[in-house]
Amino acid sequence: MPKPATFLPWLLLIASTASHAAFETRADLGRALFFDVNLSAARSQSCATCHEPARAFSDPRGAVSIGGDGRSRGTRNAPALTYAALTPPFARAPDGAFRGGFFHDGRAATLAEQAVEPIFNPLEMALEDTAALRARLAENAAYVASIALLFGDAAFAQDATLRAAVGESLAAFEQTMEFSTFDSRYDRFLRGELTLDRDEERGRALFFSSVVNCSSCHRLPEAARETFTDFTYHNIGVPRNPALAIDVDVGLGGNPLAGTAEEGKFRVPSLRNVAVTAPYMHNGVFSSLRTVLVFYNTYLLHTPLNPETGEPWGAPEVAGNISHDLLRQGQPLSMVQIDALMAFLRALTDQRYEGFVQ
Repeated sequence: MPKPATFLPWLLLIASTASHAAFETRADLGRALFFDVNLSAARSQSCATCHEPARAFSDPRGAVSIGGDGRSRGTRNAPALTYAALTPPFARAPDGAFRGGFFHDGRAATLAEQAVEPIFNPLEMALEDTAALRARLAENAAYVASIALLFGDAAFAQDATLRAAVGESLAAFEQTMEFSTFDSRYDRFLRGELTLDRDEERGRALFFSSVVNCSSCHRLPEAARETFTDFTYHNIGVPRNPALAIDVDVGLGGNPLAGTAEEGKFRVPSLRNVAVTAPYMHNGVFSSLRTVLVFYNTYLLHTPLNPETGEPWGAPEVAGNISHDLLRQGQPLSMVQIDALMAFLRALTDQRYEGFVQ
């Protein structure tokens, strides 16, 4: 417990705002926090700024997001948050492979840990510390009263419990059906509500076949509802993005729980809504989904030029541990097969985003 001298003012504030509790659930509170620009240092950026609800909670503005100061740039592409709540906690499997966790490198073990980190990231929302967060929350009587109601009277006064309350509220919002609707054309096909068209069906058959290797990583066989990722980590030889200041991103290798042997590996992303969440890869180096498929094809078929730039593919950021055994499975794709896979990947778009499909 905090010392009475420091705890008493927060008790008085909570008591004075008790009638203002506007949020009956953690998810309701999390929704309000998610859209609140006052939780950034410049009062200019919310979680929704870089995770736009209309674009599957991704950032379509560029390879990386712009900070709340309007100048700072991140070092990685903002992951889409749809279906993120289905990601398991970061852990090491019995075979030694890492799985789960949040951010591209798994450094946040849980959704709640991930949700609160951008608030304090100097390249993002940039609040200095928990005291600054507390001061911003204290400006809103409904926040103060609701945190006391949902997390206990002491939660607002203590740094650890306040950060946890904010993180868990944001995570609760991200666990709602607003983020995971399972109503894509593929889902409706599985429920017998529609028939996939010819190209979508050809792409579906290819995706789950041994002809290509998509489903080795983008499938979770034991799942009741498919996430289109197995949450593992791989280095697929993604070239650096020359538009970014960072030269080499070591990915999982920078996670203190993993180590340098994992350098260059990034968590396999979900393919749900992939047709509306450009740009692609951890560094946003590819703007087109078709380019991603052509890039994978280079491990099986000599394709010397990046179709977006007309230039040779860039060298991998980390070349020492590329998953060649995985990438060289299957057969080269023809342009007709790539078209079919594109059609199937578009069919993984939730119904409300279908107007944004590339």
